[in-house]
This record gives sequence, C-alpha cells and structure tokens, in this order.
Amino acid sequence: MSDDGLPPLREVIAEHGLDARKSLGQHFLLDLNLTRRIARAAGDLSEHDTIEVGPGPGGLTRAMLMEGATRIVAVERDERASAALQDVAAAYPNRLQLVEADALSVDEADYINGPARIVANLPYNISTALLLKWLSLDPWPSWLVSMTLMFQKEVAERIVAAPGSKTYGRLSVVSQWRTDAHVVFDVDPRAFTPPPKVMSSIVHMTPRAMGPDDPPLEAVERITAAAFGQRRKMLRASLKQLFRDPEAACDKAGIKPTERAERLTVSDFLALARLLSDADQ
Repeated sequence: MSDDGLPPLREVIAEHGLDARKSLGQHFLLDLNLTRRIARAAGDLSEHDTIEVGPGPGGLTRAMLMEGATRIVAVERDERASAALQDVAAAYPNRLQLVEADALSVDEADYINGPARIVANLPYNISTALLLKWLSLDPWPSWLVSMTLMFQKEVAERIVAAPGSKTYGRLSVVSQWRTDAHVVFDVDPRAFTPPPKVMSSIVHMTPRAMGPDDPPLEAVERITAAAFGQRRKMLRASLKQLFRDPEAACDKAGIKPTERAERLTVSDFLALARLLSDADQ
C-alpha cells in the first residue's frame, strides 16, 4: 500500500488496463513524492475547490488529497479511468467529484462552489488550447484563483518568454497580460510512464486584476495575430489589415512603425489593442 492506504499506481494501472494512450496525450506520473511536490506548488488547497484535468489513474489527485485538498473536481474523458478514480473517491468521502467529459467543452463554473484553483498534468495534445480557454474567462478572472499546470518545456518557455527572444509570441503576450506566470521546476521525462521525448515544466500562474484601461481580449488577440502572423515584417506592413494608417497608429501608441512584433512589450500590444478597440466603436 502507498502512504494514503491505496494500492500503488502501477498496480492500479495494471488492474484497470490504463495503459497511456498517445491519442489522448497521456503520460502518467507515478511518483507520489513528485506529485505531492506539484500539489504543494499550487498553494493552500484547503481554501478553495480544485479543478484537475486529465487525472488518469489518479496520481496527482491522490497527492492533492494527501496535501489537504478540500474538494477536487476531476475532469476526465477516458472512461477507463472511471473505476480507479471512484476508488480514490471512496477513500476520501465527499472530496472528489468525477466529471466524465472533454475538458475543452466543460464549463467549470457548473461544478465548483465559488473560487477555484486549477492544478493539472495536462494532456500535451490540448494543453495550449486549454490554457487559452481559461485565459479567456469573462469577466476576468471570474472564479479563477490560480493555475499550476504541467506543460512540455517548450510551451512553458513560450508562456514566460521575454520580448526579443525566439519563443516570444502570442501565447507569451496573452499569458503575461492576464497573469503573473513563472516556471516552478522542470520534470525529467523519466518521471513519466511512458516517458515523453521532451522535458516538461510546472508553471504557476496567478491572475492579474484588469483595470479600466485594459482593452478587450478580442482586440489583443487580433493585434497579436496580425503582428506575429507576419513576424518578419515591420509593424507598418503587418498591421495593414487592421489599421488604415498603421504608421499613424504606431506613432500614437509610441511605437516605431519599423519595429517587429517580437520586440514589442506586452504594454505595447495593449496600447495598439486600445487603439483598435476605439476605432471599432
């Protein structure tokens, strides 16, 4: 038995036929010491509900419960995992609710009691889509307290990338505008079953409060899509699809029209997005 009185995860996987499926982006964490470290990185789990996506056999789920999570809503689309997770729920009465659904289509607000954290070893094939879904909550930050998420290291680097770096892009701008994000620690491929081909990273993200001067999300998305969609071009060329006079727009925002997207700060993008939003009204 493990520290929580439940069978070791390898036995759970064997008993329920839970071999990881590439089609679902599954890579399971079996080391409870590691999963408990992730749980602790999320903060005090007793304060709010916790949402977990892709719990699989329940390694991180069990770790969070051992670390004091009051209530977890676990969203899992793989029906094979249901029995294993129900065993965990039985061991922790009234503290685990299983939602059998596609996380991309779930409205988490339907299952939580007030503010909630998201803590998850995300399925790699939908990790960016899930993050963008949560970053699009309206009104921001709605019920979201924080996110502690496992990504491929490449994605994590994009989230926290600084202007001027090769990995700086649309995901960097939206993530850093909406949240304070930082990489907590890296996870070696050997920690997973099966091991992925790349390093992974835990990223912790805390929502930033929006102010009256913050532009609509749609405007930021349109600006970053146009600018990074043609990132080798100067702004006076890449923004032609959005502004009649892109040079004048850049001048008004205090940005050189000859600059390229990768050199702009988050504040620069917000200034351009405000101008775009004002022009649309």
